[in-house]
Amino acid sequence: MRRFFLVQLPVLMLAMPVFAQSNGNSSSAASTGAFNQVKTANGIVEGNIEKDGILCFKGIPFAAPPVGELRWKEPQPVKNWAGVRQTKKFGPSPMQYAVFGDMNFRGDGMSEDCLYLNVWSPVRKNKKLLPVLVYFYGGGFVAGDGSEARYDGESMARKGIVALTVNYRLGVFGFMAHPELTKESPHHASGNYALLDQAAALKWVRQNIAAFGGDPTRVTIAGESAGSIAVSALMASPLSKNLIAGAIGESGSLLGALPAVPLSTGEQTGQQFARGLEANSLADLRAIPADKILEASKKFNPFRFSMTIDGYFFPKSPYAIYEAGEQAHVPLLVGWNSEEMNYRAVMGNEKPTREGFTKAVQKLYGDRSEEALKNYNVETDADIEQVATDLASDRFIAFSTWKWAELQGKTGGKPVYRYYFSKPRPATTASGNMPPAKGAVHSAEIEYAMGNLASNKVYAWTGDDYKVSRSMQEYFANFIKKANPNGAGLPAWPAANAEKNIPVMHIDVNIRVEPDMHRGRYLFMDEGVSK
Repeated sequence: MRRFFLVQLPVLMLAMPVFAQSNGNSSSAASTGAFNQVKTANGIVEGNIEKDGILCFKGIPFAAPPVGELRWKEPQPVKNWAGVRQTKKFGPSPMQYAVFGDMNFRGDGMSEDCLYLNVWSPVRKNKKLLPVLVYFYGGGFVAGDGSEARYDGESMARKGIVALTVNYRLGVFGFMAHPELTKESPHHASGNYALLDQAAALKWVRQNIAAFGGDPTRVTIAGESAGSIAVSALMASPLSKNLIAGAIGESGSLLGALPAVPLSTGEQTGQQFARGLEANSLADLRAIPADKILEASKKFNPFRFSMTIDGYFFPKSPYAIYEAGEQAHVPLLVGWNSEEMNYRAVMGNEKPTREGFTKAVQKLYGDRSEEALKNYNVETDADIEQVATDLASDRFIAFSTWKWAELQGKTGGKPVYRYYFSKPRPATTASGNMPPAKGAVHSAEIEYAMGNLASNKVYAWTGDDYKVSRSMQEYFANFIKKANPNGAGLPAWPAANAEKNIPVMHIDVNIRVEPDMHRGRYLFMDEGVSK
């Protein structure tokens, strides 16, 4: 999602590696004699030495705690520390309540003080700097945490990549805009604190990652769902677009999913929230304990706090930025899953018949329903479930991902590689539970792509699952290393920068390239989108 750029020498020198060579295949810290200590711009950190010689640093602060007067402010610099800081456990999770049942955090509780990142790095064998992956978690911008096992970077580190996960503020803490916040801001902007956190993490990477063996000019950012939407946002912002060399988006972009709203709209939402708390000033809001703010946001609906076109992180509409080619001109690997949303999201209470599907589409599209039914054509009742699944998935998140790939291909100046992931998860390990899914549900690809199937004990993974994971992770790792997913032993993956016969890599047990057969569906949806 970005570009390659020259890094000024003074920047790199702020965080020089403290590793020194030892017997040719391991490293130690020159200043301390320890393998697992690294000198950052703010001080020395000490991590763990994991299996296979992977170094893991957990809970490294990349910004000051956003508490007290720093609540709802852009992230501030970390204060330096003396001595060695222990970074052997994950930091606290951002403030949130349980929204999604598949999230399992391993962090140190939950707190507003949440701006920490985690680094996995191979032990240095030589002075050559390695490519970097920065992964942003999903969760609708209201839930999530970088400590989840499915995001762990250890498997990627074994492939010669320095991998990071990053925590960022969520919900009301990450996105509330308000006129008083806009007034106090030196940029006359408010909201988007979560995105500013992510940009600050990328600045930390630029400044410090060489000390961990990573190349600051070869940073690929990636994410799933809200994380993918964040990647598309970071590509669009002048604050971050020059900090990255490539991008991976798994299911979602801000060009249709959780889109940015005008600053005035975000401010109105913030004012409404403040009135509900009987807070008459910004000082009143900052004086309220975080758990009270969280509880009030739960009642208010945390999804109402949107990204804003604030004139700072987003100088103008993200659509306009992408259409003008003002986003990061970097290679993009992007795709979505075969069952992003269940067919019942379209059918509701209607019976799965042609008549029921027609009624459901008419409710959704009104005078455009005839055109919708042409693009989502049902021949027999047996087709209903699949066609309704396609429509539900497109409406939920697939269309926005397609739009991102489409515009990046037209104006981004670099290759775009599209995938379609359709490997269903296997049965769960617990007896008597639900049977295997028919398609690849939302978020199902994460463990496959990151090489972390074994970390998820819920499913009875098979040889086919591990086969798919090996291929998918290899594609991703190749892209991170050389901005191209292709490599030895893998089916060729052509770029998709064309308007006809666009190649799509179908990732399943039978990996193959097929032309995009559903462009008409997305062009139909595009006509109804407000930009």
